[in-house]
Amino acid sequence: MEPSIQRAPESTLSASAAGDVETVYVKIARRIIPFLVLLFVMAWLDRLNVGFAKLQMVRDLRFSEAVYGLGAGIIYFGYALFEIPSNLLLERIGARKTFARITILWGITSIATMFVKSATGFYVLRFLLGSFEAGFYPGVVLYLTYWFPGPRRARMLAGFVTSVPLSIILGGPISGWIMGEMGGRPGLANWQWLFLCEGVPSILAGLLALVIVFDKPQQAPWLIPREKRLVLDDLEADQRQAGLREHGFVQALNLKLPRVWLLTLIYFCVAPGATAIGFWIPSIIRDLGVKSSFTIGMLSAVPYIVGLMGMILVGRHSDRTLERRTHAGLAYLACAAGLAGIGLFLNRPALAFAALVVGVSGPLSGSVVFWQIPPMLLAGTAAAGGIALVNSIGSLGSWASPSVIGWLEDVTGSTAAGLYVVAGLIAFGAVLILLYTPRRRRT
Repeated sequence: MEPSIQRAPESTLSASAAGDVETVYVKIARRIIPFLVLLFVMAWLDRLNVGFAKLQMVRDLRFSEAVYGLGAGIIYFGYALFEIPSNLLLERIGARKTFARITILWGITSIATMFVKSATGFYVLRFLLGSFEAGFYPGVVLYLTYWFPGPRRARMLAGFVTSVPLSIILGGPISGWIMGEMGGRPGLANWQWLFLCEGVPSILAGLLALVIVFDKPQQAPWLIPREKRLVLDDLEADQRQAGLREHGFVQALNLKLPRVWLLTLIYFCVAPGATAIGFWIPSIIRDLGVKSSFTIGMLSAVPYIVGLMGMILVGRHSDRTLERRTHAGLAYLACAAGLAGIGLFLNRPALAFAALVVGVSGPLSGSVVFWQIPPMLLAGTAAAGGIALVNSIGSLGSWASPSVIGWLEDVTGSTAAGLYVVAGLIAFGAVLILLYTPRRRRT
């Protein structure tokens, strides 16, 4: 049972109190964001390491590009089925148990991938990985609403989503080294070592979540009662200012259905920019003439270093101006241009790599702003279910895109055609953002 916190009247939040609450938010951010980053680093390592494993695994198992593409992307079909139940369950049982369950199960599944022998086994394990990981990202989006008011969330989410580039900045060279040095020790292929070495840390991090994560400010032992009161008062005032009332999931979707499905369509279009393309980055760099697995790992980190800087700057500027639509839309348009550029310049490695940097960094910046739009429309159980609905069904774009890229590569012998298709899809989503989403929070 949560401890009772007596709230001070809103009028007591003077200028002095506002300064105090700022200090409290800094304290909270330092407590919860780094561990969330660690968990998501583990998630992205276990999700995208198949791109490095592909350098050898596809040949060892005699997979076609279409088989690889379907297997790489089918993770998002598991997302679509289980993200809404996972997020609704999070609201009932709390983030601590939810994050631990998710992280431990995806680590076990990642390790099991080292024993794959057939396309069917590959499909099953990738589907399970998506099913177990389902709910983590939208769960964090929801979790941050329990701790931070709207004007602070883009910065907090940007801090959390730094785990996406960090997973490649740190994991790319490690994955490249494992692929280059561990093959045959003892009797395991390099890609088998990759799944083993990057799955075990996820299990350990999941166990640690049971100790570190607290569901809401009321439960945090490192906040004193006055700090809890300041945060709770601020969160309630923010919700009133936004004009949101808590609704049940079905009721809220009935009230906001057109907007929710618009966001779902948009995310279906733009999600492949931050997800599906990651499965091909090592192969794209190899096709540009780089042969060393370690060098491929190092170069894979470069677009994410640029993306890390971009997402922090864009998130901060979006919070400062409280403008979401233009920030997200332009970032995704840049992504579309970058992906098309890779296809256009495949025979000119320097230009193709520059386009790869733009194509990867754009959606990282766009995503931290885009995910501030659903909480502008929904609250309470509706936010839990609505955010998960947008992410789960929208993520099917990340399931379809790798399949299309792999199939077109088998047909044409090049990744260019698939990249053009994905670039067009993302550009369409960016136009929808610019034309139809809210520009700012309601006041």
